[in-house]
Order: sequence, then C-alpha cells, then structure tokens
Amino acid sequence: MATLVEVLSAEQYEELLKQSGKSLVVVHFWAPWAPQCSQMNEVMAVLAKEHPNVTFVKLEAEAVPEISEKYDISSVPTFLFFKNSQKVDRLDGAHAPELTKKVQRHASSASIPAGSIVNKKEDLNVRLKKLTSAAPCMLFMKGSPQEPRCGFSRQIVDILNKHNIQFSSFDIFSDEEIRQGLKTYSNWPTYPQFYVKGELVGGLDIVKELEVSGELDDMCPKVQKLEDKLKGLINKANVMLFLKGNKQMAKCGFSKQILEILNNSGVDFETFDILEDEEVRQGLKTFSNWPTFPQLYVKGELIGGLDIVKEMKESGELMSVLKSEN
Repeated sequence: MATLVEVLSAEQYEELLKQSGKSLVVVHFWAPWAPQCSQMNEVMAVLAKEHPNVTFVKLEAEAVPEISEKYDISSVPTFLFFKNSQKVDRLDGAHAPELTKKVQRHASSASIPAGSIVNKKEDLNVRLKKLTSAAPCMLFMKGSPQEPRCGFSRQIVDILNKHNIQFSSFDIFSDEEIRQGLKTYSNWPTYPQFYVKGELVGGLDIVKELEVSGELDDMCPKVQKLEDKLKGLINKANVMLFLKGNKQMAKCGFSKQILEILNNSGVDFETFDILEDEEVRQGLKTFSNWPTFPQLYVKGELIGGLDIVKEMKESGELMSVLKSEN
C-alpha cells in the first residue's frame, strides 16, 4: 500500500482503514483554500519517507462531509490517528513539531511487517535513545500518570507531581519490545525507570533518595502553573486576542470577523491560537468565566467576544478601549 494517498470518498476511506489493520494511519483533514494545509501536506510527505510503515492520508474535509461530521472536524488542518480502525489520537492545527512527535510515538508501537527489519537490535537501540530523550524528564512506567498500573509506578508519579516536576511518560505495557529492550539498554532490570536529559536516574528507591536530599528539585524542570501561564499569555501584549487560528488566518467564522475588526482598527495586537494548546483552550474558559471563543483582552482585562466587540464598534467605544483611553 502506498504510504501517502489521497482519499476521495467515504467508501475508499473505510476500506483503507480496514486494510491497514494494526498499522498506524494518519489522516489529514485539509482544504485547498487554506495555505497552512498545503504546508502540512509537505510535512506529511517528508514524514511518509521517514516512516514507510505508516499510511498518510489526505482527505479534503468539505469534499467528504460525512466523514468530517463523524469525527467533529470543525477546522483545518486537523489530523486523526488510527490503529485497527479505531481513533487513538487527534491534533488540531498546523503544528509540525507536534505532528512529528505524535507520529513517532504511535509508530513506535505499530506492528512492523515480517521481513522489513534490518539490524533489528541496532534499530531498537536507536528507538530507545529517542524515547529516553523525548523530553527533559521521561518516566517509563506501567500504565499512565493518570492511571498507574502498579504500586511502584503510582508512588513515583505521586512524588513527581508533588514536586510539580514536568515529565513525559511511556507505558511499557504498550510495547513489549521496548519493555524488554530498555532493561538491557540501561542495565536496569525493573520498572519504573526515570530519565533526565536522556540519562538514567534510576527507579523508585533512587527517586525517593533524591527527594529526601533535595537533589530532585534541582535536576528537574518544573511545570508552570496553569494560572500563571494564562496570566502571562493575557498580558503578553496590551491587546491580546485568543481565537481559532492566528493573525494571518482565522479558522472559524467568528474568529474571522473579530480579526477583520481589529485589523481595520489600526491598533497593534497579538493573537494566540487556542487550537494549538488544549490546556489553554479549556483553562481560559474557567479563568475568565467566559465559555466561548474568540476572547479579547486589553491590558490583561477581558473585554468579551465577537458580539461585545461588535456592539462597542457600533457605539464608538471600541477605539478608546483598544487604545486604553478608558
């Protein structure tokens, strides 16, 4: 099967998923009128060469609406990841580094056809090196931080969370080759295993010792609290617009309208694409007690959404507010 294909119908799409079996399938819901989609198609072409066992699919969202509606595709580009015909992940927006990261992560646990492996041991070591260095702090555990599947894994997650340490994790139950190979690679026979900057720190007992000595806090980066992150974003510029899309290209009708109003105002402003960060997207709703987007802020204060901005424009208040005269 070709690794980069274009799907033109719902029937072709369903058949392709069935034929792919356990292999990873990445579907790009795109539109020809959106330049960011063309850019991401180029990224997919590069990834297809790097991952010959992954099937990359281009699907024009508006040409096959039944599929777009089935998966709640409200903007482009959007990427869905499938294994065994089941959706396993999603990425909204033109974010090439995140797409690459997700493809690498899901492809690492995809089944590889017999006869396609050359120098298997060497290839495994390359994978292990990439995984252990995938984030500044990496935890190889049984289960996930949200659902640990053994007591030792739960304890080490609790310690890292207690110290507000930023870390990524890998479920060793999801890939038996990684589970067994990492024991030899690091000469460490048990799990969990904790790595910092690609180097093995140790298991639960070592992490406990580092916690007691205070070294754990010194060696690991801390998670920025969501409230602090939101305050920083809101105050990044005097006029900040949180929307679906960016300053150059809106990804929904409401965002497009408010963007046009601000562009015509002549006032300098910055934007943040809430499709690029789900934590910000959900957190801002609670932080500002405003459930929808776009959201406009001036000097850190919420002005409102599209309707409020329209009303202020009609009443003549908008320019003075944007220029912080009131």
